[in-house]
Amino acid sequence: MALPLVVGVDGSEASLRAVDWAAREAAVRGYALRLVHASLWEKYEDDAPAVPLGPRPGRHDLAHQILRTAVARAAASRPEVRVSTEAVAEDPETALLRAARNAVALVTGRTGRGPVQELLLGSVSLAVAAHAQCPVIVVRGSTAGVTGTHQRILLGVGDHESADSATRFAFAEAAARHCVLDAVRTWRAPAGRTADHPLLSGDPARQCEQAAEDVLADALRGPARVHPDVPVRPVTVEGPARRILIDRSAAADLVIVGARRRHGHFGLQLGRVAHAVLHHADCPVVVVAQHGSRTTPEE
Repeated sequence: MALPLVVGVDGSEASLRAVDWAAREAAVRGYALRLVHASLWEKYEDDAPAVPLGPRPGRHDLAHQILRTAVARAAASRPEVRVSTEAVAEDPETALLRAARNAVALVTGRTGRGPVQELLLGSVSLAVAAHAQCPVIVVRGSTAGVTGTHQRILLGVGDHESADSATRFAFAEAAARHCVLDAVRTWRAPAGRTADHPLLSGDPARQCEQAAEDVLADALRGPARVHPDVPVRPVTVEGPARRILIDRSAAADLVIVGARRRHGHFGLQLGRVAHAVLHHADCPVVVVAQHGSRTTPEE
């Protein structure tokens, strides 16, 4: 049985926007949709003392109302997509990470509720992006990017150890959407100098650029054979990867980056590039886990 596309819903407008996006994605990719709402309120109510303490809000009813609203949004967007729901008496991070073990990908909104929701990525979205074993899509950015009007996917190609899974995901996504794949590999000139530095005469900088071109070509070669019809625009650019990907995300429908999952490591397993685009990209962001024990520095 094919794995579903899982969406975390909490009743916020950001999560409903994620449901809209996920329903369209499920239709394009032929996935079923599973909507998961997690809250500890039900657990607290179950553990409450028998002594009457006055009326309490119907959290169980609220959870199901949130899910009914999400189902209606999915149906309005793509009625042909099969939808199932789950309400869990658990903290959202734990519940979604468990759901991610049996998901083709996990979708969340940019934020939850709160007074700083316009400024920061929600803590749950950040945590699942950092630890989930499947690809995590955080729906954020402009209306044009979220609704897919650009017909372009942006792939940030990292080092060999983190690029493979992200690159394969990007090609499959571009093939399903029949859109262009822009593959970007950044590089840096020798410290303190730029490619047009008058004393460089092109040599050290050209070596750095050539190395970037080689990494990019190696990363694209295998997936391009699998998806020969995907139009690819590979480019190497001098500069910090974070800034370049964020700037280019304004003209993309999706930006895809890799993240290495380190065995035995319990902190946030996101590099600086993934962390930056999750907070600042102008379109939805996909973080694709590449599993293994080795780590490599990021720009």
